[in-house]
Amino acid sequence: MEIKPVTTGFSVAEQLTEDDLVTLKEAGYRTVICNRPDGEAEGQPTAHRLAARAQELGLAWYWIPVAPGNFTEEAQASFNEVLWEAAEPVLAFCRTGTRSITLWALSQAEQVPAQQLIDQAAAAGYDLVKCAPQFKQPE
Repeated sequence: MEIKPVTTGFSVAEQLTEDDLVTLKEAGYRTVICNRPDGEAEGQPTAHRLAARAQELGLAWYWIPVAPGNFTEEAQASFNEVLWEAAEPVLAFCRTGTRSITLWALSQAEQVPAQQLIDQAAAAGYDLVKCAPQFKQPE
């Protein structure tokens, strides 16, 4: 697992395993957001199994599944709500981390300039230039 910090309180990663949850707990993470629907790939652990392990470890767990490229208003609102309520640091994950960082950027776009979001994502290894038109910018 490669943890990619985006801000002091938020990071993204690729698909997690139950062992990765132990590592996250030991690293001080307090909240995990899963953005991966079950059954995307053979051998992928189910969200239910990961949630049970996270809860055993005392990690807050949220499941906001998003199909690739399908960033619904509901998913964006749920993600934003979790970020406001969650104990930091927070780690969100999906297959590669791209959906998670995109949801993060969409959730921040009303307060943060698009270029800053693109730069923060790039520093974490993600290219969100094509997503910029979706960012609702502050007026």
